[in-house]
Amino acid sequence: MTAPDAELILRGGTILTLDPQHRVVAGDVASRGGVLVQVGGDYTPTGHDYTIVDCAGCVVMPGLVQAHVHTCQTLARGRADDLELLDWLRQVIWPHEAALDPAALTCAAELAHAELLLSGTTAVLDMATVHHTEAVFAVAERSGLRATIGKAMMDLPDPQIPAGLREGTQASLDEAARLIARWHGAAGGRLRYAYAPRFALSCTDELLRAVASEARDRGVGVHTHASENPGEVALVRQRFGKDNVEVLDDLGLLGPHTCLAHCIHLSADERRRLAARGAHVCHCPSSNLKLASGICDVPALIAAGVSVALGADGAACSNNLDGFTELRLAALLHKPRSGPRALPAAEVVRMATLGGAAALGLADRIGSLEVGKRADVIAVDVGGAHVVPTASPWSAIAYAARGTDVRHVAVDGAVVVRDRRLLTLDVDRVRASARAAAARLFR
Repeated sequence: MTAPDAELILRGGTILTLDPQHRVVAGDVASRGGVLVQVGGDYTPTGHDYTIVDCAGCVVMPGLVQAHVHTCQTLARGRADDLELLDWLRQVIWPHEAALDPAALTCAAELAHAELLLSGTTAVLDMATVHHTEAVFAVAERSGLRATIGKAMMDLPDPQIPAGLREGTQASLDEAARLIARWHGAAGGRLRYAYAPRFALSCTDELLRAVASEARDRGVGVHTHASENPGEVALVRQRFGKDNVEVLDDLGLLGPHTCLAHCIHLSADERRRLAARGAHVCHCPSSNLKLASGICDVPALIAAGVSVALGADGAACSNNLDGFTELRLAALLHKPRSGPRALPAAEVVRMATLGGAAALGLADRIGSLEVGKRADVIAVDVGGAHVVPTASPWSAIAYAARGTDVRHVAVDGAVVVRDRRLLTLDVDRVRASARAAAARLFR
């Protein structure tokens, strides 16, 4: 935890504040005890415990916030290519998750956290697998990532679900309650819990109703999938006689504390419901394209008043967790259908930062660089040949920058990446452990 009086000064960058005026200013970003105390201008340390990080030639901005990831799936990178969603789940992902023990899950989470932090993501909403979620929280505690995590919930009896992922309704709720008691608010508030029923097809009505009630009572979020794939949508209609969003709404799950991943195949009524309930949607363009699920109509969601965030999903479907890849795809993908002015650069950068913060229920703490917020900050080197000349910092970030351009990363005012080197995890050891664990799992 950052010492109460410790100061961090990110010196001399071009600052994208993401404040309500979307100001771009020059100078320093300074924090004390993890809280931003100055944005722009020259900052002079007030005490003796301070760190100055050179950000010349960088765009300094809020860390990226990914509102839908599966860090548990990282060891399956490249093992589930060229499949559509339901085959991908049944043939590879569910058997893989069922085989994960705490040691392998630790390796998967460490590899994911290293990739996320090195490429500028400072906060995530993470759906773990059914068991051993404690291991994912423990990695987040060590890595320095800001993480809202939930165990996947799958209590519906289904012969296509491996035995290692089946659970009883009450057992699922009891484990979630135990994890909340242990981890929600841990690491100075950096770690939080969100209920994570996998999707309507994996859960009983009893579980979904209980999640809706307990999430409200405990003051935690809800994170699930919805309307990702035509086959999934058809099965939901077959079981419930209605579409995903209506099902979730009728069961009491929709609200400002809810984030739904994907939401590709929505009706206009479903978009209106999401807006009316204040629920958030996480757009995952790489995953949706690779699984041939479709393209979420983000401009229509925004026009309906729905808050949208971005996420890479998992390395088993998008193959990497680089938030800049998702940012660029989101900025480009909707222009052929909705016109060249659809999702301009500044709007997509906002989705990747403040939009994600809102989906995590943290818009008052992170997502923009404003005095009083937590110091989750990244410095992106814009001196590369693929970015120069940097006519507009918004354009540079939305259309040209890559995760490998991230030079420095701070979370809660603590430097976790400096000069492209991760300080909290031994990356060489993490890579070696991940290779060994993957070889053992897929032998």
